[in-house]
Amino acid sequence: MAAAERDLHRRNPGVVPRVPMVSRLTGVRTVHVAEDDQQASDLAVAAARRVLDQAGRGPADVDLLVFASATQDMIEPATSHIVAAKLGVRAPVMDVKNACNSVLNGIEVAEALIGTGRYRRVLVASGEMPTRGVRWDVPDRRTYAMSAPGYTMSDAGAAVLVEATRTADGFEDDLAAELAGLVDPGAAPSGILGSAFTAESRHWDVGMLPAGGTVNPRDPERSYFEIDGSRLREAFLAFGSGPVDEALGRAGVALEDVALVAVHQVAVGYLADVHEALGVPADRTIVTVADHGNVASATLPLQLVRAQEAGRLRRGDVVLLLGLAGGISMGAMVVRW
Repeated sequence: MAAAERDLHRRNPGVVPRVPMVSRLTGVRTVHVAEDDQQASDLAVAAARRVLDQAGRGPADVDLLVFASATQDMIEPATSHIVAAKLGVRAPVMDVKNACNSVLNGIEVAEALIGTGRYRRVLVASGEMPTRGVRWDVPDRRTYAMSAPGYTMSDAGAAVLVEATRTADGFEDDLAAELAGLVDPGAAPSGILGSAFTAESRHWDVGMLPAGGTVNPRDPERSYFEIDGSRLREAFLAFGSGPVDEALGRAGVALEDVALVAVHQVAVGYLADVHEALGVPADRTIVTVADHGNVASATLPLQLVRAQEAGRLRRGDVVLLLGLAGGISMGAMVVRW
């Protein structure tokens, strides 16, 4: 997690974002804010060191490093180079970026490359600092409305190690998250059982941070999040349960077999609608957004860690990972812990 935590009590000289009201509306009590001298790569490195240590691995054991994050240190070079240099990894690197689905897509890429035999061990690391793009100095009500969804955003780091493991039938992919141990040969094979991804890219403009590219290369006024929360919510709910059903079908498991559903969270109040629209049981989810805010693509790894700490996730359990991202896109991945 980020080094510093601050309660949602900020002052603003323009149209005042009344933060206590934001908390009441969203259910978010606390967000994490990185120190001023920290970068996205620093959060990724901290998480990567932890996952490597707990898996009994070191930088030399990494065959490929994927930096998967909505946030990046700079436009060039790829932030994965900076993470690798700080971590001491001397291996090929790449960035995978798809808003709040970046980590889930990073795992998807790792699984595919391991499946081809190209790599055996892929480290997926994320450093999310969306608070740097939140606008608190709001000049008018329209800007306030486009900025308000950012007031629940929070900083965090996450890392996942994806490895090829030997089974009786050959190789399969093993997902080793932060607090997971090594594969138990006597247990049911852990790993990625099935997944499905979809996108409705015609909604790309409902959530943007439009500065820094060819459209707005040097416009400081476009360096903040611009999000139409209502349109974004409607677009997400329109996906329905199709990707969930497809992922479960490919995994050969039923929803009743799932012990935990980790789902991306932007506000407590949205969760009931998400559960209903996607057809997932509320009693098998864990709420993290209230105490940790919207940590972008680090949300799903965070929920896995919190669930294990709470005793809600044990070796051999089946987990459903549900990612929702601006753009917009949705991903569903079934994993045996």
